[in-house]
Amino acid sequence: MRRLLLAAAAIVALGVAAPAPATAQTVRWTASGDPNTMDPHSQNVGTVTMVLQQIYDPLIARNPDLSLRPGLALSWTQVEPTRWRFVLRGDVKFHGGEAFSADDVVFSIGRARQPTSNFGIFVDTIADVVKVDEMTVDVVTRVPDPILPNKFASVYMMSKAWSEANGAARPQNTRAREEMHTTRNTNGTGAFRLESRENDVRTVLRRNADWYGWREPDAARSNVQEIIFRPISSDATRIAALLSGEVDFVLDPPLQDLNRLRNAANIRVLEGPEVRTIFLAFDVARPELLYSDVRGRNPMADLRVRQALYHAIDIQAIHRTTMRGQSVVTGTFFPPQVNGYVEAEDTRLSHDPARARALLAEAGFPNGFGVTLDCPNNRYINDEAICQAVAAMWARIGVRTSVRAQPLAPFFAQIQRQDTSAYLLGWGVPTLDALYSFQSLLATRNGEQGDGIWNYGGYSSPQMDALVQRMKTQSGPDRMEAIQQALRLYREDVPHIPLHHQMIPWAMRSNFSIPHAANNQPYFRFARID
Repeated sequence: MRRLLLAAAAIVALGVAAPAPATAQTVRWTASGDPNTMDPHSQNVGTVTMVLQQIYDPLIARNPDLSLRPGLALSWTQVEPTRWRFVLRGDVKFHGGEAFSADDVVFSIGRARQPTSNFGIFVDTIADVVKVDEMTVDVVTRVPDPILPNKFASVYMMSKAWSEANGAARPQNTRAREEMHTTRNTNGTGAFRLESRENDVRTVLRRNADWYGWREPDAARSNVQEIIFRPISSDATRIAALLSGEVDFVLDPPLQDLNRLRNAANIRVLEGPEVRTIFLAFDVARPELLYSDVRGRNPMADLRVRQALYHAIDIQAIHRTTMRGQSVVTGTFFPPQVNGYVEAEDTRLSHDPARARALLAEAGFPNGFGVTLDCPNNRYINDEAICQAVAAMWARIGVRTSVRAQPLAPFFAQIQRQDTSAYLLGWGVPTLDALYSFQSLLATRNGEQGDGIWNYGGYSSPQMDALVQRMKTQSGPDRMEAIQQALRLYREDVPHIPLHHQMIPWAMRSNFSIPHAANNQPYFRFARID
């Protein structure tokens, strides 16, 4: 009871209004973090996508079970090994009134390929985009790309005329903290249109009555007319808002409150595995770490040090205590739902502090060393708590660890500048294919589209690069062999320390229904409130 009273007091202190009756068609939604941009090609981050996928459409969309379905393209055909043909929907308009056509597709894919885009991983094999006619586009790839449709499910289409008129022909550069029209404004073709936007306060979306998808049976049952999203960073305040009826849906309820929510009147909890893996990564490239008391050396570049840090982690304690059982312990970096997963390669180094200390001594650090671990505090489930637990475990083998936890926007900006020595990251796989993870996280950052786009530790292995290249072009058993070899190299080389696959509970009022999706994306076009 005292906790509920404190949470209610927190609502008042934060200036949150008392619960007001909602219309039957308004969904009031909250999560701990807010998108840091409204630009659909700038930040490939889940907190951005969760809002923008309500507003923008890709050529190929996904069902709630993540299978592919027609989006702005009615059909797609591989007419040649390196040429895909997309037949577009007619009579589609952007929210601003512009007619959707092949010109917008050519523009949008080109925009996603630009240097300030964080979506290069989805367009990396493209050599050209050709307008065949007003409603037909050919995409020409440099090499055969067997998973291009999976990639295109994450590339949103923009209005060429609107973007150029507003000085947004290229994506916003968030690394440089750039402000441009697309930072706060949108113009999509999607199920909902942006009505108003106050960063870190409130985002309001209204139903787009002209959206083509409302004619589909699974969306036709939706009666959602308005979505009000309010980020609430405090766990206690989010849950108090749900219990009081002030919000209808919490995307990220804290694990410690799940039992209380399961037993609460008029509340439902949906649970399931997410296609997301939590892991630790290191700067293995610099000759000297930025945030360490070691001079003239980089401990993380030594395999024995990475193995020592791995052996020091009691993953079962994190699973049991920090995650309260709501995680799937892993020794690899994508879950079984992803094409290419191999159970035999999903094995961890043992929890062995004595072995860890011996490895540190072999590497020349018998007394350990000091390091800073960077961590978000509002992006993943119990992210800061995971980092604190890891820091305590590392301290027991002599690695004195300071945790620097911060909100997701400054955290991502920092690691994208490679201004870090060690960091925690969660990795989803929107393509549901292993290449996405290997290419983004482990390929050498060589300037090629998508290669190493999230490899902020500077890991580089010619053997891994060769395997990634094979994944890009091969199919069938040869491709699977390359993936398995890469998984084994990942396990042996320890570029990361995998921790667990994330479980995702959603909490909501009992009169609200929405399909639980393994990518942790709420598809409000399939939702209903009664």
